[in-house]
Parts: sequence; C-alpha cells; structure tokens
Amino acid sequence: MALGKIKADTLEHSTAGSLDTSYVVNGSAKAWITFNGSGTIAIRDSHNIASISDGANGLYGVNFTSTMSTANYSSICNRASFASTTAGGANACTVTSGSITKLQSYDSNGSLGDRDNITSHVLGDLA
Repeated sequence: MALGKIKADTLEHSTAGSLDTSYVVNGSAKAWITFNGSGTIAIRDSHNIASISDGANGLYGVNFTSTMSTANYSSICNRASFASTTAGGANACTVTSGSITKLQSYDSNGSLGDRDNITSHVLGDLA
C-alpha cells in the first residue's frame, strides 16, 4: 500500500482567509492537558499526553505520548484555582524531551499546594 503525501505552503479557508503552514507546524501546541490536581488526580482532556503522576503536595508529572525533539521547548504551566480558599501564586515546570517532570503549583505564601484545575501547554518541535 502506498502512502500519500500532501505538500502545501498555504492553507486557505473558503471564508476565513489563508494561513502560511509554518504557523501550523511551528506555532501549534504539540501537547496540552487540563486535569484535576486535588484529591484523586484525573485528566479532564488532553492531546499527546500518555499519563500524569501525583508527587507530593502541589507536585505533578506529565508524560508525553510522542516526545519533543529536545528539552528546549516552551512549556506553559498554569492553575485555575487552589483547593482551599488561599489565593494562588506562581507555577514552575522542570522539563525533559519526554515529560514535564516537575509541574509545581505554589500558593501566595510560596508553599506547594494542590489545585483543582491544572493546565499545561507545550510548544516546540516533536522528535
């Protein structure tokens, strides 16, 4: 069976205009996830995510189905709400080509804390 290939420099929609394919290749998320990080963790929805893990309080791991070409990609880690009434602070990510090994969620006091809604987006090149 022969495999087909489509080559295009521009994608054009019938009413919404056109887009250079470099935006699709270079600018689209290669992986993303939204999950419950409080109590029993569970993936709500995702793309290119094989699994998640629950470390200590406010510490999670995210494993990709398809790896990135290097660990020099952009990872956006976010949280929508804290499990208690404490206001949330910054988040941090430690990455490898195959995972986000430490997705850390901090509260406003600088302490790790579980979140009800954790999200992450990965931009870069797949291996």
